[in-house]
Amino acid sequence: MIVEEEIKHKVTELFSSRKKTMADALGLTYLVITKNELQAKMPVYENTIQPFGILHGGASVALAETLASIGAYLNLTNDSKVAVGLEINANHIKPVRYGSYVIGTAKPIHRGAQTQVWETRIESENQKLVSISRCTLAIIDKK
Repeated sequence: MIVEEEIKHKVTELFSSRKKTMADALGLTYLVITKNELQAKMPVYENTIQPFGILHGGASVALAETLASIGAYLNLTNDSKVAVGLEINANHIKPVRYGSYVIGTAKPIHRGAQTQVWETRIESENQKLVSISRCTLAIIDKK
């Protein structure tokens, strides 16, 4: 995994609690974690398929929001703030069958004080576009 030096402390804090999360249920493996890009691999298996044996659109959206949320968090400069999903949309372009994997890559479009917007492209193992989404995150006070 590639992690940007400047944010290693935040990444350690984020993953240190080892509470079970959606990312665990999806089987995510993080490949790149920087302030400008997040990338994770997700298997297309029993936890991520729909009844016809192809990648569930909801799993793609969960992957996209997970990457966008972590990316937004890593860009916060105020430790009393957190980023939470406000809106997400997705277009599912191509099906992916059971036994394969996809790679999601999220990049920021806007990083503001009150909102951030991230785009996530999900591609198949042969680099074909599977899904594309845009996620808006609200920056709120940490409880």
